[in-house]
Amino acid sequence: MASQINKGIGTLSKFIIRRDRIRIPLWLVGISFFTFIVPISFTELYGSQEQRDTLAQTMENPAMTAMLGPADLSNYTIGVMTAHEMLLFTAMAVGLMSTLLVTRHTRGDEENGRIEMIRSLRIGRLSYLNATLLVYSLINILLALIVGFGLYGFQIESMDLEGSLLYGVTLGTTGLFFAGVTAFFGQLSESSRGTIGLSIGFLLVAYIVRAVGDVGNEALSWISPFGWITKTQIYDENNWWPMALMLVVSMILFIVANYLNSNRDLEAGLLPSKPGRNSASVFLQSTIGLSFRLQRTAILSWAIGMFVLGVTYGSILGDIDSFFEGNDVLEQLFASEEGNSVTTQFVSMIIMVMAILATVSLVMTVNKLYGEEKKGRIEHILGRAVSRTRLMGSFLVISIINGFVMISLAAIGLWLAGVSTMEEPYQFETIYGWGIIYYPAMLVMISVAVLLIGIRPKITSINWMYIVYSFFVLYMGGLFQLPEWLSKLTPFGHIPQIQLEDMTWVPILILVTIAIVLTMVGFIGYNRRDIGR
Repeated sequence: MASQINKGIGTLSKFIIRRDRIRIPLWLVGISFFTFIVPISFTELYGSQEQRDTLAQTMENPAMTAMLGPADLSNYTIGVMTAHEMLLFTAMAVGLMSTLLVTRHTRGDEENGRIEMIRSLRIGRLSYLNATLLVYSLINILLALIVGFGLYGFQIESMDLEGSLLYGVTLGTTGLFFAGVTAFFGQLSESSRGTIGLSIGFLLVAYIVRAVGDVGNEALSWISPFGWITKTQIYDENNWWPMALMLVVSMILFIVANYLNSNRDLEAGLLPSKPGRNSASVFLQSTIGLSFRLQRTAILSWAIGMFVLGVTYGSILGDIDSFFEGNDVLEQLFASEEGNSVTTQFVSMIIMVMAILATVSLVMTVNKLYGEEKKGRIEHILGRAVSRTRLMGSFLVISIINGFVMISLAAIGLWLAGVSTMEEPYQFETIYGWGIIYYPAMLVMISVAVLLIGIRPKITSINWMYIVYSFFVLYMGGLFQLPEWLSKLTPFGHIPQIQLEDMTWVPILILVTIAIVLTMVGFIGYNRRDIGR
């Protein structure tokens, strides 16, 4: 009986790998790269134990404990430092990978009618779900091996084989856990968007519960899977049992997802959809209202995230000078020829990073238009008295407003937390001005997204590569001594750092002009090309 239910699982597994032949390597390479680069950078930045002990004192801040989790700060080696500062965030990235990819092949394919076609063949009822779980279980195992042996291969003194393998296994097991979580929520929700929303919501709640538990009530940490991750104490105690616990829970989630899948109708969800209104509101009947309604949850989530990120960085501003003192590498990176403080240099860098991160939300807003096009929904709108210019313009307006809100919230959060931690805090208009100056560069990134959707929508992934490039060159360029001209290939590299130099309006005017031109070309292309191609 079991063999019939899972009949064809091998063929379907090959099919899934074939479809994700680009996505899988990109995720593996991206996660592995950012995992490997951190200990290498730490070796250069914190070569002496004295420097690491100074950093450990900063980590005693409750805000840092909430963000990164607890660690043995009395034994702050390169290995402990890497696990403490990177493991949770990398685990969240792995959880996101599993969520997006499992949703794509479960509820996403079901929503698009692909699973109905597959089930018409000689395929078992549970074959597609289990083929998905099998493929991404193997992918997460592969990630664990790459990361584990890769970290050990650097032969850093405090990063032994056991700790490195546990680091890899922790990431792999986290991926398995969130594959199970997503498969479970995929049976509850009737849509792929609902599945992703529930899964990412669970991820964020688990992180927040862990943060509250680590700072206040430790019992709360045991409720969260991220609390189990911090209990591993990698490169220190190397506790394997939390990952064994997570693995058991993952298997239970797999079994429950299979049971629920076998007891529901195709395209149905165990959680019924909330009944809608009899008629749409006046706002929803407009194109701009529709574009906002499609993305309001994502926009709100990003807004909260940017504010929290600003608060997090602001909470450590009072310790920056003592943190950098005696670290030759950091002092060189943030050195000021004009007598500005190290804290000012640091704030300059952080605001730029927050602006680049906020740009992700803006590009997602514009790309949502092409996402709806691929699902065949745009034709229904254009079949009415709606022009292509009006339709694209509505998504553009939402993105432009979104950009202003995101960078504003990040700056406000940074200022509010900074006021409470600094003896001589910055004025609000100062911090806000430093943040809003990056708005023209964000507009250029929006215009690039509009341009690609207008002329070659199938290569919109280039924009994501451009954002990653901007982050790497501007954030890591000083560490790797990259030539300055590389930073000028991104709009963020042309923004005058008014914290450190006099304000010049020419680059701002040029960026705004470029944004307008690219947007116009994008609109012209969108009005001329065939929809759905």
